[in-house]
Amino acid sequence: MKHQLIFILFLFVAVQIKAQDTLRLTLDEAVALARDQSPQAVAARHQYRASYWNWRSHKADYLPSLTLNTSSSLNRSISSITLPDGSDSFVHRNQLLNDGSFTINQNIALLGGSVFVQTGLQRLDIFTDNKLSYKSSPVVIGYSQNLFGYNRLKWDKKIEPARYAQAKKMYLETLELVAATAASKFFQLATAQSNLQSANYNYAAADTLFRYAKGRYDIGTITENEMLQLEINHLTEQSNRLNSRIEVDDRIQDLRSFLGIHDNVELTVIISKDVPEFSVPVADALSFAHQNSPDIETFYLQQLQSESYVAQAKASRGLKADLYMQVGLTQTAQTLSNSYRHPMDQQLVSLGIRIPILDWGVGKGRVEVAKSNLEKVKIDIAQAQTDFEANIVKLVKQFNLQADKVTIAQKTSERAARRNEVAYRLYLLGKSTVLDLNAAISEKDNSQRVYIRELSNYWAMYYTIRSITGWDFEAGKSLNYDFRD
Repeated sequence: MKHQLIFILFLFVAVQIKAQDTLRLTLDEAVALARDQSPQAVAARHQYRASYWNWRSHKADYLPSLTLNTSSSLNRSISSITLPDGSDSFVHRNQLLNDGSFTINQNIALLGGSVFVQTGLQRLDIFTDNKLSYKSSPVVIGYSQNLFGYNRLKWDKKIEPARYAQAKKMYLETLELVAATAASKFFQLATAQSNLQSANYNYAAADTLFRYAKGRYDIGTITENEMLQLEINHLTEQSNRLNSRIEVDDRIQDLRSFLGIHDNVELTVIISKDVPEFSVPVADALSFAHQNSPDIETFYLQQLQSESYVAQAKASRGLKADLYMQVGLTQTAQTLSNSYRHPMDQQLVSLGIRIPILDWGVGKGRVEVAKSNLEKVKIDIAQAQTDFEANIVKLVKQFNLQADKVTIAQKTSERAARRNEVAYRLYLLGKSTVLDLNAAISEKDNSQRVYIRELSNYWAMYYTIRSITGWDFEAGKSLNYDFRD
């Protein structure tokens, strides 16, 4: 369903671009485009895909693997051999050895070793004597393990799921932060467009007043000082209009680049005065943040990695032993069929032990450093979690008040616009001064900018809360994306 909506949006955008040189965007449309095709969103998808395949590779370590091994070796040379009496002699070799085997290997995470089952066949051709022989290994079972070493498989089984969960949560968070950035750039353009609209209006009004003032000045009803002030106003508004046009062009380019729109089209944003009316319970926000925020997963991952470093330092310090065992059947014959008859058993056991006698405290030092780093990580995590929760509480409280601030700013902007109209008419009637008129114009423009800024703050906090908590409080459901795509 999501992809259908995005396709419809792209179709709508394409039709608009083809039909005209101006693309009109609402906030929802800008956010949808940013989530789907902005460079940041595309980079986030590729980063998640890399994490996904790392996760798949990790899971494959704990599944059986089947391997085919083949080799061929041709030896035509003169080499020395040791005779039974202890002397050496040179002989001519002309032989071909072909070797092939299938191996099934299974890692054992609990023990840190691996067990394998193998079947193989070798063929030896001795061309000098025109002889042919086979060696078969119908079945061989083996096991290898580092007895007292660092168990990578066990620690990876703890770390990699946390790393993959972090990647999924980071992807969801990034999409919401992309939406927050898109909203910010959307309202930056909205502010620039509002400034241009106000500049055009103010210039038209200043031009009318300047022309009107000329007539009044000629008949002596206004002073030269007032006349000069109106002329300055006229020139100032003319300059403001030019600057506002430049600002609009810059903001259009900025938003167009962020949304990944490559066509050189004008953008016009459409502001909706309605904002969702709902409150976010602080306790719920904290609970969902602990469940869904990648920061919490990052804290957990940092502690796991530090604990694994301690385990690795301890394992590298003391007794080390490598165990290898192999049992199976084998036979040799001059024909292939006979090489599989009456196979003989074979066993191989290898145990290597390494005991550090004197290392001048190097191993102990590594362990103590790892332990100190672990304690430091725990302290840093505890402080980061405290700051994390404090920031959420602060953000939620501000958001719960922001809708009222938007309403107040909207009413203020409407009243300031009305007051400017009144001040304009009063001045034309000669019942107000130019100072009162300038104050009304300044208040009108400033209140409109404040209103758009409060709207921008609302939507920035709206998407930031979603990114931290992974929860849509407006709809009352979690943020779900189809990761299979």
